[in-house]
Parts: sequence; structure tokens; C-alpha cells
Amino acid sequence: MNEKKTAERGYHHGDLRDALIRAADDLLAEKGLEGFTLREAARRAGVSPAAPSHHFGGSPGLLTEIAALGYRELARRLIAAGEIGSPADRLKAQGVAYVRFALDFPGRFHLMFRHDLLLREQLSLEEATGQAWDALEKTVLAIRGQSEQSELDAEGEAILIGIWSTAHGFAHLTLDKKLARIADCGSDDDMLDSLFPAIIDALWIKKLG
Repeated sequence: MNEKKTAERGYHHGDLRDALIRAADDLLAEKGLEGFTLREAARRAGVSPAAPSHHFGGSPGLLTEIAALGYRELARRLIAAGEIGSPADRLKAQGVAYVRFALDFPGRFHLMFRHDLLLREQLSLEEATGQAWDALEKTVLAIRGQSEQSELDAEGEAILIGIWSTAHGFAHLTLDKKLARIADCGSDDDMLDSLFPAIIDALWIKKLG
């Protein structure tokens, strides 16, 4: 009997899904989106090439689950960073957490914003995205002196998008090694410990304070 078929029969349904997600996640971490294929993900999981399509409907379904993993991890970090200190301290900590996530999981980070590759209406992705967004929203509300139960007005939403754009752009520049040429920092850690908090402070906190 085919070894892949034998291995596949040894999985329970949930175990097989998880094994494929782990294999695909590892593949993205190693080779990026350019090196991702369903066949290679199946090979690494020890299942038949048809298994990913059977369980996820093809690449979009499987990649969407990995993107949801990314948003859940990002949300976890943003929530943790937003629990200690003043609103200004929390904002800087969340900005650093955002960039640190991108450096720790570049494969997931690049995938999470490739809407052309994902099933945007998949519930797991919607819920995880909302958790990450809510963590930043609570900090913006706190900076503006509003309760967590308040809703952001148009100005608050503009601030939220601006802060997110600042962190997102810094993450991409750091991943692409563009900042090392112009910033007096010896490493990515130096930039996250000093340069990026200073940028958040200058662009947002001083203006909002």
C-alpha cells in the first residue's frame, strides 16, 4: 500500500487538518510565498497530494487558515503589550510588538495582507483579524480619554489607521533591510528598542497628547 495513503489513514480528521496547516506554515517560513505549493505541503505532512484540496478546497482555504494563525498570534502580542503602563507606553509597546511579529513570522506576515490569495469571508480569519484590530482600537480610545466601550469617530479611525500604517511600513522596511543603510542602529533589536519608539512618540504621542 502507498506509504502516504497509509500515513493519511492514521490521522483523525482534525489531526490531518492540523498537520497540513503546520506543514504549510513551516513551508512558508522557510521558502516564502514564492516557494509554497500544495504538493510540497502535502509531502511534508506525509499525506496524498489530493489531501489539501479535500480538506481545504485548495490553496486559498489552506493559506487562509495560516493567515488566521498569524492574526491570532499578532492579536495575542498586541493584547499583552496593551495591558501595562500609560496609554502612550502601551501604544509604543504595541507598535514594537507589531514589528517584532513581522520579524518572527515573515512568511505569515506577508501572507496576511495578500487578499488575492485568501478567502476573506472565512470566519476564522474574520475573528482573528478583529481581535488584532480591537487591541489597537482600545489603546487609541485610551489615548483620547475614551472608555473601551466607546466607538471611534471618524478622527479616531483615521488615527488608528495612521498608527497601523506607521508600524506596517516600518515592519516592511525592516524586513527588507532598508533602514540599516540610513539609521544609526547596529541591529533590528536596536531599531525596535530605540528608533521605532522614538518615531511613534514623534509622529503620534506628542501630537495626540
